[in-house]
This record gives sequence, C-alpha cells and structure tokens, in this order.
Amino acid sequence: MTANLIRDDIDFGAYMARTEANHKLIPAGAYAEEVADYLLNGLQLTGARLPWRKTRDLIRFRPGEVTLWSGMNGHGKSLALGQAAAGFVCQREPVCIASFEMRPVVTLSRMARQTIGCRQPDRAAVLELHEIWSSWLWLYDQQGQVHAEKILAVMRYAAQELGVKHFILDSLMKCGMAEDDYTAQKLFIDALCTIARDTGLHVHLVAHSRKARDETQAPGKMDVKGSGSITDQVDNVIVFWRNKPKEAAVQAGEPTDPSKPDALMLIEKQRNGEYEGKVALWFDQESLQFIERADQQPFDMLRPSFWTS
Repeated sequence: MTANLIRDDIDFGAYMARTEANHKLIPAGAYAEEVADYLLNGLQLTGARLPWRKTRDLIRFRPGEVTLWSGMNGHGKSLALGQAAAGFVCQREPVCIASFEMRPVVTLSRMARQTIGCRQPDRAAVLELHEIWSSWLWLYDQQGQVHAEKILAVMRYAAQELGVKHFILDSLMKCGMAEDDYTAQKLFIDALCTIARDTGLHVHLVAHSRKARDETQAPGKMDVKGSGSITDQVDNVIVFWRNKPKEAAVQAGEPTDPSKPDALMLIEKQRNGEYEGKVALWFDQESLQFIERADQQPFDMLRPSFWTS
C-alpha cells in the first residue's frame, strides 16, 4: 500500500476562488474567558511538536499559522522538514506534502528511513508504515512549476476535504513567480496566511536563502531570497544550516570536535511564542535523522513513549 496522492487531474475549480481576507467583527466580551486564562496562566504551549525533546518547550506549530523554512541550497532544510512531517504524522496530525522538486517515492523513502531509524528497513516494516500513513499522509503528485492559484486551491481542498492540518509547500520559487517579482510574492504570502487563518492549516513554506560569499556562517531571516515582506508576513521563521567546514574535515579524514554540532536550527521568529535562538543538532547518515547529541542512536518515531516521555 502506498501513501495517498492528490492527483493533478482533480477538478479544483470550486477551490480556486479566493477566500475573504477580512476578519469577522467580534465583540470584545466574547474573549473574556480566554483573556482571563491568558493573564492568569501565561502563554500556553500548544500545537504539534518537533521530533527533538530539546525543542518541545521552545517552539510549537499551531493551527492557522505559516512557518517559513529557509537556508542555503544543500543545507538540509527540506530533509529536516521531512523529519518534522514524519513527526507530525506520528502525533496523528494529518500532513500533505507538495514537493515540486522531488518525486513522491523519493520523499516517502527518505521519510521512511527517518521514521523507522535505519538505512534499509525490511519490507514488512515499510508496508506497515505505509498502512499507517494511508490515513494521515498525502502527497500532491506534481513536479516542476505550478501556478500559484492552483496550489492555493489544492491547499483549500486538502484542508476542507481531507482534514489536513499541516501543508508543506516546497518551494516558493516553484509557484509560478519570478525571483524579482516582489509584488507577486507578497500577494502569494498574504494568500497563504489567509488560507491558514480561514482553514486552520499550518502552512510550512520552503524558501531558499540568497547565495552567500561562503557557507561557513549561518544565514538569518534577512537573507531569505525574494521580497523582504516574506518574513514580515509569516508567523515563524526557521533557518537551517549545516556545518560544512566540519563535513569537509570528515571527508578529508581530519579529526573533528564531536561537541561541535553538524547543523544548527535557528528559530529567527515566533510570533505566538517566546523563544528565539539556536538549536544544535547532529546528523546520522544511516537514518537521515537529525539527532540531539553526537552520541545519540537513531530512534523509532513510531514508538508512542517517544512522544509522551
């Protein structure tokens, strides 16, 4: 059995119309209990978690938000987001992935390794995993450029018809906009935010960082390629950076300091959370997992105790 696919031959016409961007007018009194709870108890951590214990009190992925995942080409942002998506599914949060640069079989193969925690799971384990995924994971089977209005319609369809909670869009530059068309980019991000708010989707958008002089320093949110309004409009910004100097030393057979991380996840913005900062991670090539410590073994994300302990 394979994971579910959203084919491109579905008639998305009914979902092409833009939703209203205006909020409903609501009297202040309707929020009384919610405001009282907020003032008495403070900000409550809610939403889906990342698959690392060290991040559970730092960032969550709440309904109705848009998160931008950025980083230089080849620095693992899509790989890390795939591991995050596998974690969302393990938490029984339905996910749809629209990757316009990678075939579904490749996406699923990488996620299977990350979920089970090894390079080559046995056939029975893979089939069992896909049996689970058949109820929680969808892929939009379209590679190459796609018109912005079409992908917005797919997102509405996924939310309204399939009950999807997380929609992964990889990447912004495949959505029919020129790199220098900042107006179109701004309007598209505004539409993503509107859909997230109106449907309760959490939208995860991948956008590349601008090319840097070298790869030794991690980029920030100001380095996202495209319109500067992109990071202004979204709720969260996560930048991923792999330690290329360390990787080069390993390939050359040179000694390296195991305390130095293989990657950094930089939480550069979190509108409805309090934490901003760096999270150090290490990389396990066998499972394609990013892990929390150099001495940590790859883990089975299907184990329920992993999410409750």
